[in-house]
Amino acid sequence: MKADKKVLFTIQGEGRGHMTQAIALKSILEQNGYTICAVLIGASKRRVIPEFVIKKFAGIPLIKIPSPNFVLKDNKGIDLFKTLIHNARELSTYHRSARILADLVCFHRPDVIINFYEPITALFASKHAEPNRPPIISIAHQYLNKHEHYKHPPGHFLDRLFLKAYTNFTAKGSSKLLGLSIYPLPPAKQSSRLAVVPPLLRGEIKQLKTIKEDFLLCYTVNPGYREDLINWHLDNPDTELHIFTDLDGSHDTIIVHPNLTLHRLNDVKFLDFMARCKALVSTAGFESICEAYYLDKKCFMVPVEGHFEQLCNAYDAASAGVGLKGDNFNLTPFLKWLSLQQQSNGGFRDWEQQAGAMILAELDKELLQQSMSPQLIPA
Repeated sequence: MKADKKVLFTIQGEGRGHMTQAIALKSILEQNGYTICAVLIGASKRRVIPEFVIKKFAGIPLIKIPSPNFVLKDNKGIDLFKTLIHNARELSTYHRSARILADLVCFHRPDVIINFYEPITALFASKHAEPNRPPIISIAHQYLNKHEHYKHPPGHFLDRLFLKAYTNFTAKGSSKLLGLSIYPLPPAKQSSRLAVVPPLLRGEIKQLKTIKEDFLLCYTVNPGYREDLINWHLDNPDTELHIFTDLDGSHDTIIVHPNLTLHRLNDVKFLDFMARCKALVSTAGFESICEAYYLDKKCFMVPVEGHFEQLCNAYDAASAGVGLKGDNFNLTPFLKWLSLQQQSNGGFRDWEQQAGAMILAELDKELLQQSMSPQLIPA
């Protein structure tokens, strides 16, 4: 395939994971003759784009647009009913976001759109079918839900239906789905569009030298869970916790107790603490789990309440030996479990190292299959 292809990224910005995956793929693509011409990030008013993401995409047009998002309950879990009502009321706003994406495509004329689970991309695709737009390739761990061997938690029939419907919607118009997986899986029989590939980890992770100091690294952006960790620490002051979270005001660090420190989200600082911690305590975001696993750090994974996708992440990762699933931020059972564990990532690094080659192969294959006739760019 001829190099110098232009790529437009669309990224779901509600969590850190999709953004760090995009950063990792940006590096891989640029090393192989691709150019990232623009980045569109869908997020809500309560989420700011982290500074490290802005820095990584410096020099590339980066646009934040309104996008479907969750409504929290008690600053912790997800209120599914209110989430549906809120997003239904904002449909006209989301259609305007889709028009912004159409304008970007018209201006930059990318050869391909790579979508990191951003639903606005699906709205755009519903209005501009091929060949009136570039091909779309969607990347996310969530697409593994379409694989017959993916391990779902038992029960949760309605939750599974909702996740399946939403995931199918984000994939609308995509010619290829890349499902990020902690472990290899055979080719999917139920979805011809799905290819299983390793996680996309940032290069900074692979340069870290790991040691094991006697503290737990905690990551949660929801304020209610931060308070749960603080309350647990009041009864367990001898356990050292470093909590990375969204902090209001101008403070980068707040020392609550000699063994309890809050840190504003910062990628360089977070990775430094990840390399040195005893273990990771976090909500069950896929990316944090994989980063910890790469560094041989066990995880305590507490899915956000009402967030079935995170429940799937925790169940699957625990089944693979990555860590322990919990129902709340009582860390006592995890500390007991951790004392009995041997550190081993079970060949995960060998699998992860294949990510770049496998994704490039799928990307090249899709572009080669496209018609040689000129694309009709939406006006």
